[in-house]
Amino acid sequence: MDEVERLLRRLAINDEESVGMVLSNGAELVGSSVLLPKVDLLVRLGALLALGAATSSLRTTVHHAREAGASEAEIVGVLVAVAPAVGLARVVSSAPRLAVAIGYDIEADE
Repeated sequence: MDEVERLLRRLAINDEESVGMVLSNGAELVGSSVLLPKVDLLVRLGALLALGAATSSLRTTVHHAREAGASEAEIVGVLVAVAPAVGLARVVSSAPRLAVAIGYDIEADE
């Protein structure tokens, strides 16, 4: 059994040590080469958008994603990518928070 399968098995049984390591170390647990830092942050952003996270959480993740090389188009692309899974209401409610997190003022007149 490889490390990935072992980790999934431990998480599936709610192994306290494994869950704690995943929550504190994230991608480092499986190996840093599994996801590139930019991809890891964009996936995290997708999860935050799906959950309806607060603007402050989105802002922090957007900041780190930019530092890792993500463009604004890629960041907005995450919202577009999760749209079919999360639905119209979540996309509409998340779009303004994501815009603010990026630094856009969408309330300003065009």
